Amino acid sequence: MKIVAIVGSIRKDSYNLKLAKHIKERYAEKFDLEILDLAPLPMYNQDIELEAPEEVLNFKAKVKAADAVLWVTPEYNSTIPGVLGNAIDWMSRVDKVMNGKPSMIIGSSMGILGSVKAQMHLRDILFASGLNSPLLPGNEVYIGAVHEKFNEQGRFIHEDTIGFLDTVIANFENWMKQILK
Repeated sequence: MKIVAIVGSIRKDSYNLKLAKHIKERYAEKFDLEILDLAPLPMYNQDIELEAPEEVLNFKAKVKAADAVLWVTPEYNSTIPGVLGNAIDWMSRVDKVMNGKPSMIIGSSMGILGSVKAQMHLRDILFASGLNSPLLPGNEVYIGAVHEKFNEQGRFIHEDTIGFLDTVIANFENWMKQILK
């Protein structure tokens, strides 16, 4: 199974990026995960959407070729980050590469709620007509106090959360097998 991860932070030391890398490494036997970089994407502009820049075309082609999308989002000002919204704008226009593509959302923050508001907004967005992405139901992953769950080398070490992720990833894998039949 081929999955792309879209991380809503372009910060070099992003906890959400580290979390996506942990998932890529830990579950490498279950699926192939490619973490997409949002930094090269220009701001969405309807004037150029029909002749989008190469960075946009490459990004959209990777999403289109994937079986599913793993969204990994922090929370900025009680919602999704601007770079994530920009990527969504590109994906929801012209060829609408997210249409019908299964998704799973996880996220983290240094606060105790672990990106819950951003994830609620992202769920609403993913159900919009330009995206229409089915979501893994009932498996919300909100990782609060994320800065306390990595060691000095940047490795995710919080065993309770790792065990929970094991369960959710197994649920996602089973759900995807049903969808891909």
